[in-house]
Amino acid sequence: MKKLITLFAILFIYNSSFAQKENARLKFDKKYYEAVDKWVAFIGDEENAKISVGFIYIDQQAGFTMNYECDILPTPDGVKKIATPDTINLKLRLTPNAGKVAILTPIQRTALELPEQPDWLKIYKRDAQKVSYLTRIGYHYNHVGASQFALKPLLKAYEKDPHFQGLEFELSYAYNALEQFEKAIPVLKKAIENNPENYYFYRELGYSYKNLNRIEDAEAIYQRGILLSDNDFEKSEMAVNMAQTYFQLRNREKFDIWAKLTREFAEEGSRYAQFIDIFESNWDKK
Repeated sequence: MKKLITLFAILFIYNSSFAQKENARLKFDKKYYEAVDKWVAFIGDEENAKISVGFIYIDQQAGFTMNYECDILPTPDGVKKIATPDTINLKLRLTPNAGKVAILTPIQRTALELPEQPDWLKIYKRDAQKVSYLTRIGYHYNHVGASQFALKPLLKAYEKDPHFQGLEFELSYAYNALEQFEKAIPVLKKAIENNPENYYFYRELGYSYKNLNRIEDAEAIYQRGILLSDNDFEKSEMAVNMAQTYFQLRNREKFDIWAKLTREFAEEGSRYAQFIDIFESNWDKK
């Protein structure tokens, strides 16, 4: 019995030690938009594989930003700081092609003597409850293809002021991007009731209807949106969406109408014009 207790104690200590070391390892498995308001490690110099630490946040105007803190060196038991640039305040604007980062664990953060959040973050959070702030945060998430993170701030803003400028578009865009088309429709209907001249609402509503196979509704809404729009690119996008729908349904009469509209508004050689060429060349193929 004593041997069993001793063996159990040894295994417990070993497993605890292993778990602690696993928790101390750097795991570069997150996109920057998954690490907002977090301390992260990132490859600061690919040629020398230098690892740096920074804090990711969202600037209302500039978008996703990383504030550089220091360089670090991985060790068998965690990480240690190898540089502390007291006079450097380096902010890196993050682009969609930025590499993956490692979110620091509490053990790693403690080893580097970093606070849970830096004091200066309060400056960027002072308007965090305002509708304007929440809308901009949602916009930045949508803009980089991370609409799953846009919904929370946008819905919070929508509860406060649903007709705030730009909010209804961002919320409906997020729903459509996440294929939650049924949720986008009531938002867009209320938006159009409040502002019937905004063709972006019709563009998004047509897209919702199209993807729910409500083809007649989509066509009527796109027609209205094209009449309202003064932007040929947006007109061509609405037109090609309907052309694609009728290509898939093999309705040649309707397809020809929307293909003609697409070519009327799309720039020669543009992607949408090329789509029409592809649809036509593949019409008789199954």
